[in-house]
Amino acid sequence: MTGSSGDTGSSGDPVAGARPTTAVIATAGHVDHGKSTLVRALTGMEPDRWEEERRRGLTIDLGFAWTVLPSGREIAFVDVPGHERFLGNMLAGIGPAPVVMFVVAADEGWQAQSSDHRDAVAALGIDRGVLVLTRADRAPDRVPETLRAARAELAGTGLRDAPAVVVSAVDGTGLDDLRAALDDVLASAPEPTTTGRVRLWVDRAFSITGAGTVVTGTLPSGTLAVGDRLDLLGADGAVGVQVRGLQSRDEPRTAAGPVSRVALNLRGVTPADVGRGDALVTPGAWPVTDTVGVRRADGVPLSESPDQVVVHVGTAAVPARLRSFGDDHAWLALARPIPLVPGDRIVLRDPGAHRLLGGVLVLDADPPAFRRRGDSARWAARLATMTPGGDPLGEVAARGAIPAARLHRLGLIASTDQEPPAGVTALGEWWVHAPVLTGWQQRLRAAVTAQHEADPLAGGLTNGAARDLLALPTGVPLDPVVAAAGLEQEAGRIRVPGSQNDLGAAESAVARLEQRLGAGPFLAPEAHDLTALGLTGRDLAAAERAGRIIRLRDGIVLLPSAPALAMRTLAGLAQPFTTSDARQALGTTRRVVIPLLEHLDGRGWTRRLDAGHRTIVR
Repeated sequence: MTGSSGDTGSSGDPVAGARPTTAVIATAGHVDHGKSTLVRALTGMEPDRWEEERRRGLTIDLGFAWTVLPSGREIAFVDVPGHERFLGNMLAGIGPAPVVMFVVAADEGWQAQSSDHRDAVAALGIDRGVLVLTRADRAPDRVPETLRAARAELAGTGLRDAPAVVVSAVDGTGLDDLRAALDDVLASAPEPTTTGRVRLWVDRAFSITGAGTVVTGTLPSGTLAVGDRLDLLGADGAVGVQVRGLQSRDEPRTAAGPVSRVALNLRGVTPADVGRGDALVTPGAWPVTDTVGVRRADGVPLSESPDQVVVHVGTAAVPARLRSFGDDHAWLALARPIPLVPGDRIVLRDPGAHRLLGGVLVLDADPPAFRRRGDSARWAARLATMTPGGDPLGEVAARGAIPAARLHRLGLIASTDQEPPAGVTALGEWWVHAPVLTGWQQRLRAAVTAQHEADPLAGGLTNGAARDLLALPTGVPLDPVVAAAGLEQEAGRIRVPGSQNDLGAAESAVARLEQRLGAGPFLAPEAHDLTALGLTGRDLAAAERAGRIIRLRDGIVLLPSAPALAMRTLAGLAQPFTTSDARQALGTTRRVVIPLLEHLDGRGWTRRLDAGHRTIVR
């Protein structure tokens, strides 16, 4: 992929436990304040990729360059445009970067787009960076004034205490101090996670002869390796791809860890299938949503925001409809699904005025559907109590029951094997809120008890009827709910313990039938005999469930002991024996003996040899 990673930062193969030696830094600042010139002076590379940019001296799209700091740390710069017309491109560059180099020209001071970029830094919650006063050679006397003004403007952001360096990219003044300041800031940054799921926001996609499709982006966490299979999430849905090649800092790698710029040669897509704002993710590991609940983190009150906004996250820019619940909370309906989790930071932009509205935190990346009157009000009230990082107990309580895998995808639990918190019970692969489980148990026991009292011969409530009664989500196992309710389950029915022996009004008739069969075990009563006893089909079915009788085909009714008694007699016959031999030995009729012998065959106690002979299976 020679040339394909010219916009990537460096990375080495990740080593477990080792401190990362890579970093990605985005520039920020007003147009024509020397951001690209400064990157060029630090790296010796030209960050402007387009001929038009170099001709006009104006950065239009994202530029990329890299270098090595005095500590040996390899860093990549994402150089963003400063002009207001390219605000979307700026957000795509700064969005995935954890560190900012904020540039203000000493001779011009704070300007309009300085404020736009400051607002972007605040909206994204970026709290690490360096304030750089460029072009100091042009106005050395204005440096103190410009620095004071810049400090004041950044006071409300995470860069309020950022180190400041005065430089001149023309004569090289302050560049060594800047490199040292960047080293210090990066050394104090928390270590990124090298394991776990990957989400790479794509900022470029192109084709290289002999290599095929190449995409680039900033890897904030996790590790990518040649051969990895990923899902490409775009406007048209998900497509499975494979990493056939990987570069970082224009060098082939077998793997790359965070935080680094990477270029991936993908198998399974063409450049036309990929665009800026698409995401490469670990398959099945991320929730993909088009509706989120958010809390204002910075910017104008959400009640004052327009109904139509553009959502910026990572490198994506997605139109969305905003419904506010007061100043601090809102519901966003996105034009297309994207991978989001609680705690993600989103920038809202006014598409009409081309201005930033501020930043919001995702609280709920999987809101429930609003089906009943008052649902949205209840959900809005819940948003006010939610924490930005997510709360598994609160999520389970809000839904009643949720698969553990879903909680894991939302980033609310570390793994599906994690023990549920107090107040939550694991039923198979589902987590169920304790009050909901208690309610299921109480309703089920009441329904089964009521049915038995109304109709003791029914044999209990069917499993299907029980699931419908409780409105159990598909996948929630019924068995533990039954057991916890103190009920019994057999043959697809749920009953009160011991109720199978309760035959109600049929008890005396069944007892007379048992007495009759006790005297003649193989003299099964005819249909009219059963009618004379007052026994209906439901009565006989209940008696069979209670283990009082067995029913064979053609309406033959015998005692449960009849098959064993028959075997004792048949074992004494010469083997093999005929149907007639069995009929005579058992003292019964052909109507009874044929179903009985078929029953013995089914149990594997006898084996039919031909049309007229059987033998005992020993």
